[in-house]
Amino acid sequence: MNRPVSLALGAAGAAVGVLGAWNLYRRYTTESVPYTVVASVGDVELRRYPPTVLAETVADGRREAFGRLFRYIAGANETETDLAMTAPVRVGDGDDGGRGVSIPMTAPVEVSDGSRRIPMTAPVETDDVEGGVRMAFYLPAEYDAESAPRPTDEDVTLVAVPERTLAVRRFSWRPTGRRVAREVERLEAALASASVPVAGEPFYMGYDAPWTLPFLRRNEVAVEVESADA
Repeated sequence: MNRPVSLALGAAGAAVGVLGAWNLYRRYTTESVPYTVVASVGDVELRRYPPTVLAETVADGRREAFGRLFRYIAGANETETDLAMTAPVRVGDGDDGGRGVSIPMTAPVEVSDGSRRIPMTAPVETDDVEGGVRMAFYLPAEYDAESAPRPTDEDVTLVAVPERTLAVRRFSWRPTGRRVAREVERLEAALASASVPVAGEPFYMGYDAPWTLPFLRRNEVAVEVESADA
């Protein structure tokens, strides 16, 4: 192998290594929804999740849904302090419809008018519904249904989810529609073979940014089950 080719391959390998390290850093520094594994059915985990709050929207496509939710956590929201003010001071009036200033996601700050930058929390929940796609961001554990900032976009709603048990199957690579459907079939087959009763519709949970290397991606399909002791 000649020297230029060797150098090119070496540079490509180094770039992949740096990107992989960055992906892992982002994963381990992003807050994730806590859970307890209470049982296993083959390669399916039965997880007990605590009560959580979701910021949820239904849109025509994933890009539109993600944009709405990202604008919400980026400042298109208002807190109880702002709601109580008769003449709040407007800090910003960006095109996203919010009143928050641009603040790094690593340092969420409450600004004077009550808008708040909310840290990104993994995973992102997605499923196809009639009329479009439903997507939801889990809010950090510090928030409950009362303290969570209210969306200023009427198409974004807050949903309080009680404690629940999810059956979860994990997989990697790109979460294409065909791959997700195949993993859902495997999840449902495993639960059926173990006679675990299902209590809802399956959905997808993603943990990584779109540019994450395929073999490093953490993807999951999940469905609520009636009992973790089944």
